Amino acid sequence: MLNFTPNSLKMTQDLSTELKIKEAAKRVFMAKGFDGCSTREIAKEAGMNVALVNYYFRSKGQLFQLIFRAALEDFMLSMVDVFSTDLSLESKMRIFIEREYDFLTKHPEMPGFIIGEMSRADGCGAGNMYWMKDKIAETGIFNDIQKAQEAGEIRKMDLLSIALILMSNCHFPFLGKPFVQNALHVSDEHYEQQLVLHKQYVTEMMINYLFINK
Repeated sequence: MLNFTPNSLKMTQDLSTELKIKEAAKRVFMAKGFDGCSTREIAKEAGMNVALVNYYFRSKGQLFQLIFRAALEDFMLSMVDVFSTDLSLESKMRIFIEREYDFLTKHPEMPGFIIGEMSRADGCGAGNMYWMKDKIAETGIFNDIQKAQEAGEIRKMDLLSIALILMSNCHFPFLGKPFVQNALHVSDEHYEQQLVLHKQYVTEMMINYLFINK
C-alpha cells in the first residue's frame, strides 16, 4: 500500500494535472495551430478551468513552446538515433527513410504542424531551426556526406538539395494526402497500402540516385 505525505501527494497531483493540460494542449494545437485556439479551449479539452491552466502555465505562448519543442524532439528522435550510429552512409539512408515513414504513418499531422508553426512570422522563430540543425550536425552526418562526396562514393550535391529531395519524398505523401485522395478518389485503405510501396520506391530511388555505381 502506498503512503503519501501531504507534500508528496500534492506533487503527484501537480504532475498529473500538468500532464493532462499538456496532453489536451497538444491535441488542440495539433488540430488548430497556435493562432487558431485559445487558452479557454485548451482548458475545456483538459476538463479544467482557465485559471488552473494559467496557474501551471503562465501563458498560451509558454505552453505552446513546450508542446512545440516536444513535438520537434519526437520528430527528430529517430533521425538523430540513426545518424549517430557507425553504420555505412547507405545503411543510414535506408533506415532513416524506413523510420521516417513509420513515424509519419503513426503521426501524419506532425509535418504540417511543424511547418505551419515555423512559417508564422511571430512563431517558433529561428531558435528552434538552429537548435534542430545543431542536433543533426552533432551526429556527424554532414561530415559523413562531405567525406563520401570527396571519395567519389556519392553524387556531389549541396546539403540543402539532398535535404529537399528527402523531405519532399518522405513528407509530401502525408502533407498532400487530402488533396491526392480527393483528386484521385482514393480510399484510406488503398492510400495506406500505396504508402508501403511508395516507401520502397523512395528508398531505392534515393540510393540509386545519390550513390555512385548503384
